[in-house]
Amino acid sequence: MTDKVQRSEEEWARCLSPDRFRICRQKGTEPPFTGEYVNNKADGAYECAGCEQVLFDSAHKYDSNSGWPSFWKLATADAIDEIVDRSHGTQRTEVTCSDCGCHLGHVFKDGPQPTGLRYCINSLSLSFRPRSSKR
Repeated sequence: MTDKVQRSEEEWARCLSPDRFRICRQKGTEPPFTGEYVNNKADGAYECAGCEQVLFDSAHKYDSNSGWPSFWKLATADAIDEIVDRSHGTQRTEVTCSDCGCHLGHVFKDGPQPTGLRYCINSLSLSFRPRSSKR
């Protein structure tokens, strides 16, 4: 298990762009079909923009036609935390990075098999590392 990333909101504001801060720390949402990774089909790993924890593998990404990058499986079972979200007059399940708490998006139970899940994630919450890249 890795150590949790702990920063004040002021520290987050200094290390994230204003748009990333709004999404990752203030639970914002980017407009549909505008994110950098919506149509990305490259082979690699999607990491948390806040702490670089690997969250998703490109092998589990699919086109959900929702306007946001969508995945049917996590890279590891403990990559995210789930939080009940009752905003906007509905109940959804918010997903956050388990290492740093950055808001990623939501998970829905309308995805493809074998999981039936759709992790609907903001591109600004992610960074992409091609499989051929070394850290």
